Amino acid sequence: MRYIKFHQNGEIHTALVTLQEEVYIIEEENYTDFYYKLQESNQTANQYLKDENIQKTDLSFDDLELTLPTIPDEVWAAGVTYQKSREARNFETKKEDEEDLTFYDLVYDAKRPEIFFKSTARRIIGPNSDVYIRSDSNWQIPEPELTLIVGKEEDIIGYTLGNDMSCRDIEGENPLYLPQAKVWKNSGSIGPAILMPEGIEDPYSIDITCKIYRDNELKFEGTAYVNQLKRKLDELVHYLVYDNDILEGTALMTGTCIVPPNDFTLQDGDTIEISSEKIGILRNGVKAQKKMISIH
Repeated sequence: MRYIKFHQNGEIHTALVTLQEEVYIIEEENYTDFYYKLQESNQTANQYLKDENIQKTDLSFDDLELTLPTIPDEVWAAGVTYQKSREARNFETKKEDEEDLTFYDLVYDAKRPEIFFKSTARRIIGPNSDVYIRSDSNWQIPEPELTLIVGKEEDIIGYTLGNDMSCRDIEGENPLYLPQAKVWKNSGSIGPAILMPEGIEDPYSIDITCKIYRDNELKFEGTAYVNQLKRKLDELVHYLVYDNDILEGTALMTGTCIVPPNDFTLQDGDTIEISSEKIGILRNGVKAQKKMISIH
């Protein structure tokens, strides 16, 4: 079962969507509250629909104008959790000697994962909105990632997709520039739906595909599976909440295993599609920001 929000007639509605893409409108506007309401009553989402006598609509899921399924107060991210990401980070730093370990090699194999702050609610967008590219970067890419919705304690209460927009040149220049390489206006997106835990027995079986279009032409396509992740999802959540004061509904991006070629950079007007069979398609346009300052 998936939890979504969509625009219709100037209003935002909440709905549950089955694997058969049947759409049921519900009144529960906060995903975290809805999840724990089901837990407290020992209900599944399907049982909830039956008990509340909620009838399916005639709406077509594919035609819905989807928006953010939840608005997390904070979005965090994990880095260098896949071998592909490790290789990309090392390329950015212009590593030449394969025998020399970089800090990316060290963090990949370390006990403690890399966890960093990605976004506040006002910087994150949902499906069908534009992500922005920085005006002071010449090498920017999307990073498609399974994104966890974290609840009470260390509960994983939902799965969605995320785009951790990144400036490879800024991050590669100096690791201390990571916040600037990761955080700016509209620098990330999540959605299009939240896959409820009851809807997936094995989250490591989740597939992720990224497609990038330019002038209606497919410029890049890549696919990966969460089982390529070096670390466990519970482990990443554990380090996120460790001595940390997070709110229920916080989102955690878990790292990427899909990286466009090293000579690729996003351009104004591109379209990014990040998809998963069980979650849906997170589609965002790309918009360039006007240069505000000169960098010397």
